[in-house]
Amino acid sequence: YFDLLIVDEVDAFPFKGDEVLNSFFERAIKGKYILLSATPHDDLINKFKGDGFEILHLHSRFHGHPLPVPKTIVSNRFILFGRLISFLIDFTKDGKQVFIFTPTIGMCETYFKLVTPFIKHGSFVHSKCGDREKRIQDFKDKKYMYLFTTAVLERGVTVKDLQVIVCNADHSIYDKHALIQIAGRVGRKKDAPEGEVIFLAKKLTRAIQDTISDIEKSNESLQSLS
Repeated sequence: YFDLLIVDEVDAFPFKGDEVLNSFFERAIKGKYILLSATPHDDLINKFKGDGFEILHLHSRFHGHPLPVPKTIVSNRFILFGRLISFLIDFTKDGKQVFIFTPTIGMCETYFKLVTPFIKHGSFVHSKCGDREKRIQDFKDKKYMYLFTTAVLERGVTVKDLQVIVCNADHSIYDKHALIQIAGRVGRKKDAPEGEVIFLAKKLTRAIQDTISDIEKSNESLQSLS
């Protein structure tokens, strides 16, 4: 039992929605507790609007720089694939590494097979890869310049001077919370706080619009404090 219990990433797997873990958490509280999240869901926010709770907003990264605002390109799949190749060529030519997020494992591998004839020094990673950790480390060691991935790299990964592209950003798997977490992979280092986040989509979804709106509002709040 704890007088103070702090839980980070409460909106993430495996804590979110797990009755057993949530039960452990509730039984372990003897005093106060703090829940941390960059993307809290509405049910959690509504709970903390009640008596005895407090919600604190921190619109700043540790280095004080704003979160990059995503750029969205909406077109048909052929033009989007051409833009993907173009972005990858430009980024890698400048020595910048890239995460390319895809909604499914199948898309992850397919996109890699389609791109690799045009641009070398890349790889892919997803939950079914037995050597997942090695591929991620090889990317950090700059053995690869780009890495196609699924949600496995949505959180908890920091790479200096990273750029991010989201393929099929209009897919139903990408809600606002997922897209904000993905955008948060960019600019995490103090000596490289900027970068590009690009959404490639066949249509503009509410999730994409809300993501951009929320990031812009957070950046405005940060500027008003500085």
